[in-house]
Order: sequence, then C-alpha cells, then structure tokens
Amino acid sequence: MRVKRYVVDTMPDAMHSIRSELGSDAVILSTKEIKVGGFMGMFQKKKIEVVAAVEQEQKRVVPERPAPAMNIPRNAVPQAYIKNSGSQTAPALKKPADNRTFAELAAALTDAVAQGNVAVLEEPAQEVRANPISAPVSSTPPSAPSSSVSKSDEAKDAERKPVVSMVSDNNEVLHEIKEMKQWMERFARNASGARELPEALDHLREQLVEQELDAELAEQWIDGVFDQWAEEGRNWTPVQFQDALKEQVNKFLANRIGKGIAQDTRILYIAGPTGVGKTTTIAKLAAEQLFRQGRKVGLITSDTYRISAVEQLRTYASILNVPLEVVQSPGDMQRALSRLEGCDLILMDTAGRNYRNEMLVAELQSLLSKELKSETYLVLSLTSKSRDMKRITEHFSRYQLDKVLFTKLDETGSYGPLFNILNDFPLGLSYLSNGQNVPDDLLMASEELLFGLLMETGGR
Repeated sequence: MRVKRYVVDTMPDAMHSIRSELGSDAVILSTKEIKVGGFMGMFQKKKIEVVAAVEQEQKRVVPERPAPAMNIPRNAVPQAYIKNSGSQTAPALKKPADNRTFAELAAALTDAVAQGNVAVLEEPAQEVRANPISAPVSSTPPSAPSSSVSKSDEAKDAERKPVVSMVSDNNEVLHEIKEMKQWMERFARNASGARELPEALDHLREQLVEQELDAELAEQWIDGVFDQWAEEGRNWTPVQFQDALKEQVNKFLANRIGKGIAQDTRILYIAGPTGVGKTTTIAKLAAEQLFRQGRKVGLITSDTYRISAVEQLRTYASILNVPLEVVQSPGDMQRALSRLEGCDLILMDTAGRNYRNEMLVAELQSLLSKELKSETYLVLSLTSKSRDMKRITEHFSRYQLDKVLFTKLDETGSYGPLFNILNDFPLGLSYLSNGQNVPDDLLMASEELLFGLLMETGGR
C-alpha cells in the first residue's frame, strides 16, 4: 500500500493531486485543517492536510485467509468507507473517460454531501484489490472487515498495520469523517455559489463588502461566524451574530495594534507619499507627547521642497515652544541630532515623495539614522484607493517600517482598506487622525474603535 500526505489550499487541489499521482483507485484516509508558515506564531496561513492511500498492484496471487476477528460491531464501521456491491453502495464519484470540469466535480460533491455521505472514488470493475479501509463487507452477518495478508510478505503486512489500527480506533475515524464532511460542505457551498447564510449574517457580510474589505478576509470572518453558529444549534439573534463577528475581528487585531510611541524611542521618523497630512500629524504627535506623556520634544524637518512646508512646521514649533531643526543632507542630520541631544523624543518630518519615483524615495533613506533607538511610521490617507495604499506600503517597506498611522478618518465612510493593509503587511496600527485640529484630532487605535468604524456604530 502506498500512503501519501498532501498539504494544499483547497480540497479541489487535493483531489487533482491525488488523481494525478495515485490514480483513480486512491482512497482519502483523513483530512484536517492545519496552520503553516508565519513568524513566532503570527501571520500563519490555513492549509488542509489530506492523507490518501492506494493499494499497490500485487505481483502474485496469494490465497486469502480470514484475518483474526476484530471486536468492532458493524454499526460502528463508518459508512463512508463501506463499498458494497449490492444496492446499499455508498455514493461514489463516477470515473469518466475524460477529465471532469470544475462544475461537474462540484455538483457531484454537493450531491454526496446532501445525502450525508463522504464521496469516494469508485474502483474499476475489472480490478479487485484488498483494501483495509474500503474492503467489501458482507450484508448477512455483522462481522468485522477482513484483509488478505501474505505470510511471507512481511513488508506489506507492516505497511497495513497503521491503517488497520486506525480503523480499530473508531472514535478517531468518526472524528476525521466529521471534519471531512465539514470541509466538503464548505467546498460545495463555495463552488456552487449557493451557500445559504442566515439573514442576519448575510446582512453583516454585505456590510463588510460595502466597507471595501478584501473578499478573502471577509469570507474568512463570515466562515468563522457561520461555523460557530452551526455548532451552537443554528438559533441565534442578530446581536449574537454581531458579537461573534466582533470576536473574529478582535482575534484578527490581537497582534496588529501597535499602541503609541514606545517610551524608549528617541527618534520617530514620519514617512509617506505627498498630500497625506504628515506635517499636521507630526504636530499632533508632538503635542500628545508633550502634554500627555510629559516628554521633552524636538522637531526636525527635511521637507524643503514644498513651498511654506518649513514655515508651517515652524509655526507649530513656536506654538508648542519646542526646538526645530531644518536638514538637507546627512551631515545636517548629524548636527541637528547633536543640537537636540537634550530632548527625550525627536520627531522628524520627511519630505513627501512620489512613491513611483525610486530615486526620490531612495533619497530619504540617506537621512535615516539608526544610531538611536528609533521607530518609523508610515502615514496613509484613508481617502486613497485600497490598491494604491498597498502599493505605497510596498514601496516604503525598504525603510523597515514599524507602524502605520491613518489620516483623514473624517473624510471617508469606507474603513475596509485599513484592515486590508494590516492583513497584507506586518505593521502595527498606532494612531488615527480624524480632523485638522491640533492636538485634539488624534485617536489611539483600539479593537473597540476599529470594530465600531467597520460596523458604522461610532468612532468618527
């Protein structure tokens, strides 16, 4: 017997690989959901582990002898593994002459799931092979399944032992069948496009789509809520659906809230494209650290390209009574850091750049000093397109970004792109800016605030 393990994204991928490598005689032994990849337990991706087996062709005919009786009642043998030649045959996928289309495969799986059985590949009629899992069971006496074992072929006997022991462990087999049926139900729903969601859950799904949340992330949350609803009796109120969705969102945000500026940070770099409000944001951060955290703050600006940019920040520095240094080269940067040595925190406003111009973006790298304990914030505007925000983040990732700050919260009604960025990039969300007032219009990110924005229940 040949046993092989597959780790795939979807069940159709597994079915294709099994048929290609093991042939149409293969039988699925087990399937379960696993998590792979990631870094230190974070950013892991969900995969499906499928174990399949096929009986290798015997070189010589070995007379069958009855195996020792196994203490397993007939009603405990999983019906998905019983293939009888009579009228009680379990539903099987017919093996066509040509490769089936995706729609045909989905329809066959849907029919099998609707009848409460696990679909298996039907073996050719002209080949009869002994299989510990799918061996024929007599319909008259309730006896245990038997297998043909050669006395001299000890290697084959050793291969069969793990499979036989799995069959004997009835609870484990039933558990695996349950997981397989759940995955096939989900596959059938998604493939046919006919998943019937409860009205309250369907309303939440539409709301996530309206918020411009990526379809993959939205379906992941909805699937989690749907599975929990099915496990708890399918009798929920709309409030329970929303609470379950909130749990999914909080679980997603668990390691993605970056809090504020760390206490041991000496210099904070503010990077981002043109027009996102970096200068106003840096003034808000300076006021927040000065008045609420009690830290002595200094400002540096390298934005000498934009008209009146230096004067704008100089006005803020004068109001807050904090020192300001203007730099144009790496040498100016070192002198500015020396003059601001007595400050607890230095905030640096970088010049806005067209993120598509590689040369202009690379100029900023020369001004960043890693000698002091530092953090780099990427500033993005929520009024930008989700696709553009992802491209901007990808280009600025050369700065070894630590956290992200979103501006213009009050100028949009779509907050899904915020979650899309956190899903695609390893960044922590620190602050949200919701207006032009300094220092008032600056919000610390939290799970409660973000879920309220997503559900349009508050936070503006």
